[in-house]
Amino acid sequence: METENSSPVRARAQDVVVAGARGLLVSVVGIVGSVVLFVLTVVSIALVPVGIGIVTTPWVLSGVRAFANWRRIVAAQWCGVRIPARYRPVPEGANPWERCFRMLRDPATWRDLAWLPVDMTAGFVTALLPAALLLYPLEGFALALGLWRVLTDGTSTGWWYGFVPVSGQGTALLAGALGVAFLGAAYRLTPPLLRVHFLLTRAVLSPGEGELAERVRVLTETRRDAVDTSAAELRRIERDLHDGAQARLVAMGMDLGTIEALVEKDPAKAKELLAQARRSSADALTELRDLVRGIHPPVLAERGLGDAVRALALRLPLVSEVEVELDGRPGEPVEAAAYFAVSEVLTNAVKHSGAERVWVDVHHADGMLRITVTDNGTGGARLDAGSGLTGVDRRLGTFDGVLAVSSPAGGPTMVTMEIPCELS
Repeated sequence: METENSSPVRARAQDVVVAGARGLLVSVVGIVGSVVLFVLTVVSIALVPVGIGIVTTPWVLSGVRAFANWRRIVAAQWCGVRIPARYRPVPEGANPWERCFRMLRDPATWRDLAWLPVDMTAGFVTALLPAALLLYPLEGFALALGLWRVLTDGTSTGWWYGFVPVSGQGTALLAGALGVAFLGAAYRLTPPLLRVHFLLTRAVLSPGEGELAERVRVLTETRRDAVDTSAAELRRIERDLHDGAQARLVAMGMDLGTIEALVEKDPAKAKELLAQARRSSADALTELRDLVRGIHPPVLAERGLGDAVRALALRLPLVSEVEVELDGRPGEPVEAAAYFAVSEVLTNAVKHSGAERVWVDVHHADGMLRITVTDNGTGGARLDAGSGLTGVDRRLGTFDGVLAVSSPAGGPTMVTMEIPCELS
């Protein structure tokens, strides 16, 4: 029978093993990706004066951004470390010259390039430490169980384990005892050490000097985008009312006038027009309800964000899984922005990804509403100006939210949204 403390110990042990595996993954992927991207970037920028780099540099820098955004995503999901992405948008259809120099003038580009050498050195060490601390005790146990006989002749020091010189069974047992100590340290330190790696990443990637100016620029852009979006939404509502419900109501009024003139002269015709007027009123009511649903869906107002997202997923022609962990409800503006952002991302997945399955995770932690949408499609989604994801980014930016996209060729695509908010 399990004791009361066995479940917390088991959960902690699982967290330690997972943190070690994640650290190993980040260290291997990190050093390979950082070295390759750093070399490609240096070569590409060096070729800008001869013209070749003007074509290649935007592609290489896009790869650097995708690599940095992947690190932002795992930092938020694995350790709750939020690393904002402050890239300036590049106009859709920009020529290679404009695209190249717009990206090179972006301060976020140079933060990414400064981060690559850090990631391949200190970042590699801090990511590898959790895995090393978890795996190193195995060597001590192996030595204590007899591996020392392979490594030494028993008369002189043939191997060192930590600070223990292994020369026989006695010192091998000391190595095993040291392995126990290392394992205890891993139990306590492995998850925090992984968090240290992501804190180092945030320290380099986050805006430093000039952060206030950058923040003012972002707020100015998001305010302008919010005004433009609101104006476009008002025009859409006015157009839908004019072309839909208003036209039906006008026609219904004309039918009622005709009915008034025919009610005594031709009761049969009047009855037919009454039925038509009733159908027109029902159609007008349906169109008004659809219009209101587009402004603020009833399921969102009545049931909250979690059930509204589940309702969106149920209407998809894909196999979907939705996981929601919310202890309350965000404010109405944030809730609406999150709902329509998820709706847009799911629509993109259906139209462009070729996916068969989609997973949606909605939860709140550390004052952040975090939503992740993952599909098993072909990948290739990009956060470029003019795309649907750009509109999502702007919508979230109004609330100081961020959007990160990881979508390598061949998939999968992972879109992560974060909005600072409190739950009621």
